[in-house]
Amino acid sequence: MKWVQFIERADPARKLRLGALSGDGSFVYAAEDGLTMKEFISRCEKEPALASRAPEGGSRYPIEEVRLAAPIHDPEKMIFIGLNYVDHASESKMAIPKVPVLFPKFPNSIVGPEDDVVFPAEVKECDYEVELAVVIGKTAKNVSREEALDYVFGYTIVNDVSARDLQLTEGQWTRGKAIDTFAPMGPVIVTRDELADPHVLDLSLALNGEKLQDSNTRHLIFDVPYLISFLSRTITLSPGDVISTGTPPGVGMGRDPQVWLQEGDVTEAYVQGIGTLRNGYVRERTPGKA
Repeated sequence: MKWVQFIERADPARKLRLGALSGDGSFVYAAEDGLTMKEFISRCEKEPALASRAPEGGSRYPIEEVRLAAPIHDPEKMIFIGLNYVDHASESKMAIPKVPVLFPKFPNSIVGPEDDVVFPAEVKECDYEVELAVVIGKTAKNVSREEALDYVFGYTIVNDVSARDLQLTEGQWTRGKAIDTFAPMGPVIVTRDELADPHVLDLSLALNGEKLQDSNTRHLIFDVPYLISFLSRTITLSPGDVISTGTPPGVGMGRDPQVWLQEGDVTEAYVQGIGTLRNGYVRERTPGKA
């Protein structure tokens, strides 16, 4: 099942709704009014069968009549994994990590498909990173690697947008990455039963139509079960938490010449079986200036 959060285009209140896509993607079946994705995932912890069937008795909207939002907008935790593909670590001129490299982003960073990423005025070197993200389905603490996938609700796409000038010159990954709007997410969450093996998925990113990243999740250094087990040893993972598993090579920082995102650019981040996350880029307007 592919779960979404959406806004009915005709709704002047822009009320956020939960729904499931039809098999061909042409309709959204709305869940009960007021139910959020995080609340739904918590329900599924007690009633797992809910995740694999569309809502019953609610409204049905043609896809043209809705705007998809980020599939989850309020996770308790967003944990990102750095340097989790060998070739990306190499292009970043950093050592291959012996344990996962972790950093956070926050709900203020999340935007949905078709939303714009907004560069702060001081950021000059902004980069893209396509990533497979894991959405946790039930409370996980001290989980073994063997049982880790049982704790997954589903998978989505995240673009780990990064301000390299802040991240690298200041040496603060959180300041350079956990910026407002710097975690585009979507377009859907695909439930675990539809993506039984998250380690055989093609993923890519195109900038203005030119493919710059192109890889497969089989190249992850630390796979999904390892990450869940590793994190759960010291951090209790909650339903709706997001683990973004790292980006493959091809980022702008590692290219010659380097490629930085500019106002007016469009990225399309793709993961096989999930879809394409499309976002534009604009620069923050300084008060009093056009």
